[in-house]
Amino acid sequence: MHRRRLSPRRLVAGTALALAVPLALGVTPVAATSFTSPLEDLGGLGDPTGDTTGDLTGTVTGTIGSTVGAVGDVLQKKSTITGSDGKSYWVQNNLDTQKVEATAEDGTAQEYLIVWAGDVNVADKSGKELTTLPGTVGPDTVGQKDLPGPDFLAVVDATKGSPTYGEVVNTATVGPLVENEPHHMQYVWHKGDNIFAGGLFTDVTYVFDVSQLPELSIKGVNLPTDTLCGSVPDAYWVTEDGGAYGTYMGGPDLPGPCTYTDGSTRVGNGFGGSPGEVVRLDPDGKTISEAPATPETAETTERCDNIPLLPQSTCANPHGIQAREDLDILVTSDYNEPRNIILNPVQAPSSYLRRPTVRTWDISDKDHPKLKAVSFLPDGPRKGLVAHHEENRAVMETTVTNLPEHKGAFAQTMQGGAIYYAPDITADKPEWREVFDLTASNKHAGSANPYGGGSNGGWVQTSPDDRYLYHAVMGRPASGDDPGSAPYILVLDIQQLLASGDSPQCSIDTLDEVTAGGDESDCPAIVDTLPAPGQPHWGALDNLELGADGKYRETTSPDRLAYANYFVARTGLNGDHRVCVADQAEDGTLSLDEEFRDERTGTPCIDFDRAAWPHGEYGPAKPHSMLFVTADDDIVD
Repeated sequence: MHRRRLSPRRLVAGTALALAVPLALGVTPVAATSFTSPLEDLGGLGDPTGDTTGDLTGTVTGTIGSTVGAVGDVLQKKSTITGSDGKSYWVQNNLDTQKVEATAEDGTAQEYLIVWAGDVNVADKSGKELTTLPGTVGPDTVGQKDLPGPDFLAVVDATKGSPTYGEVVNTATVGPLVENEPHHMQYVWHKGDNIFAGGLFTDVTYVFDVSQLPELSIKGVNLPTDTLCGSVPDAYWVTEDGGAYGTYMGGPDLPGPCTYTDGSTRVGNGFGGSPGEVVRLDPDGKTISEAPATPETAETTERCDNIPLLPQSTCANPHGIQAREDLDILVTSDYNEPRNIILNPVQAPSSYLRRPTVRTWDISDKDHPKLKAVSFLPDGPRKGLVAHHEENRAVMETTVTNLPEHKGAFAQTMQGGAIYYAPDITADKPEWREVFDLTASNKHAGSANPYGGGSNGGWVQTSPDDRYLYHAVMGRPASGDDPGSAPYILVLDIQQLLASGDSPQCSIDTLDEVTAGGDESDCPAIVDTLPAPGQPHWGALDNLELGADGKYRETTSPDRLAYANYFVARTGLNGDHRVCVADQAEDGTLSLDEEFRDERTGTPCIDFDRAAWPHGEYGPAKPHSMLFVTADDDIVD
């Protein structure tokens, strides 16, 4: 079996850090015409070589370079790329050599769980705690206590039976930007794919080459000035040609009119506002096109607030994104005007900033997606305690079906606590209906108050064989007389619903169905609600299996998944920062993988609240999204 062996060539000293402008602190980025790198602002603090001139000593002349060094049992290898601003951006691997050697000697092809994580820092604190901010931040204080430190991709051994199963074998730190607020990557990885990973607060998309795991390298970086009509990158869908679509949930970098690739113009209210857009990226993350997510006319079917007010109201803040390339259709879901969800402990000024809309796009010209339909989800029979608890509010995620005979898609609402289904997303106006209320699964999970509103559902994903729908539910925190609702991973059987074709009967339209599930025979049926203390927000199915030939290949019937307990700290949904793995039995039920244990505590799940990492003593981290991945040499088509 082929394994790359790395030998130290020189020591990379210092820390890959620089201070980014965090959205969490309410600062608007500078105008595109005057954008400067944090390296300039901090006199080269971000240069990991320790050279304050800003030049990256030891890198190869050209666009991409690399350096190698060793510190104790950690082998450091850094790759660098030049951004469109002419500045250097990098990823530095910090490989635990003992663990890498242990897996190599084991002789089994390795599977890894790649976790995109952010350093815990002062921007994660409540308003009251922010009064204790330090007066200054310099090279001698960066990374200490709650001060900014490097964000990173944790490379975790996910090979069952491996001597280092569940252990972190590499942390690949990104620089010079810190406080990216690492958020989503794509939903699934396929052989040959780069990883696209977004930073909410820095408005940056990173692209990583993972073909040589456990080492990875940077392939590209997409900066705020590369997507002037959108901000706050959220999620990605990688297409068969290696490119990607990305949802940029926030408005243009600057308030006012912005002209998109197709020549059309929309008026936006600025960074983190509205309207958002869909960006088409090439395999290295370069912008091919920016497409407006809102039509030229106002969206008034239901109330769509914008702060500040726009000339034409819009709910266009795309968050979730998935595609059916065989159908030439892309689906996005609108969540919230993003700068208004990080105000904790101050409440968002309007319930109607949470969006009730799903959008379908024509991608017959893949490089130029075109908005096809804006669908306002219907409200349900349950009366929300507040307006944003109505079933159709805060449409965070969407997921498509996979088999050729199916043309449907699902959408879930984070605050609304409901799941919707459209049987045909190719229609000019897809017909969405509520098919499940989280009140029913909250009750199944043993919640003291099963009320579905505010249940904080997140990740939703169909299985590749279209048998199951998976959903991560953070639960509703206790407040006043409300004991709250439980956190869990929900598994629904959707086979009958999909078998109903273009004419499903299921519709949640009575209060009895809200609590007990739909009366119609084709409604989704609860298979399991796996208790998941710690508030699970995101998940990933393991679509890889090891064959008798010692190589991995993709499977349509995954038998395990991973989930992470973290959303965005500034919203008040901080989670316990653990990453867990659950096994799935033949009957669809889940059980916690007790062997996937933290290497320090010996308890199930990996705790990201730790003092030290391979890249140094930077303390706790926030794991948001993850993917199951293997090296290209270890997988067959």
